[in-house]
Order: sequence, then C-alpha cells, then structure tokens
Amino acid sequence: MKEILAIIRMNMMGKTKEALADAGVVSMNAVACLGRGKGLVDMSLLKGAEKGYEEAITQLGQGGKLIPKRSISIILPDKMVKKAVDAIIRVNRTDKSGDGKIFVLPVTESIRIRTGEKGQGTLDGA
Repeated sequence: MKEILAIIRMNMMGKTKEALADAGVVSMNAVACLGRGKGLVDMSLLKGAEKGYEEAITQLGQGGKLIPKRSISIILPDKMVKKAVDAIIRVNRTDKSGDGKIFVLPVTESIRIRTGEKGQGTLDGA
C-alpha cells in the first residue's frame, strides 16, 4: 500500500478529481493549504540566510508569499499508484512554476473503523 500526497493548484481540483475517477480512484482526502516552492525565493538570499547573515534573513522574510494550494491524500494498493500519479500529472502539468509536487509514501496498515477489517481490502481497487 502507498499514500500519494499531491500538492496542486486550487483551480485544478475539479479536473484532478475527474482524472482520478477515470483512473479508478474514488476515495481521497483534500484540504486547503498554503505553500511555495523555491521558484519564488531568491536563492542567493536563502544561501545568505543559511550562513546567518542578518540582512539576508530580513530580506528573505519580505520575499515570496505563501500561495493557496490544495493537498490531496490518496491511499492505494501498489498496483494502482502509477495510474493515479500519471492522471495527476496529466491534468496538472502546465510546464510553469507552481504546477505542484507529488510524493509517494509507504503505508504499513489500513483499518476500516466500522468493521475492524484490515489490510488492502479496505482500499479502492483492492
């Protein structure tokens, strides 16, 4: 089992849900979040701040603002991960900064609270 954690643009949520449904993924969690990538940060200021230069630290604080994003969490059997990741990339890729990120993490257990059932049988596509 794996968790797909995807951070995408807010306005891409509808297209992403539709693409995932077409890929056989219907269960997910999504929350609004704020973030930024390195593309909005002056890397020379970041390096100066890492070295402890007060001027760089002060300027970095005035730098790139946090951007509203959507965080999606999906737990799937291993066999469905590639199809889901490909669907997310297909609808979110604009080749511009801010398209988002996808992380794939191991999941060691899944338990259905209502029945106590454990394992992959609790997941979509199991």
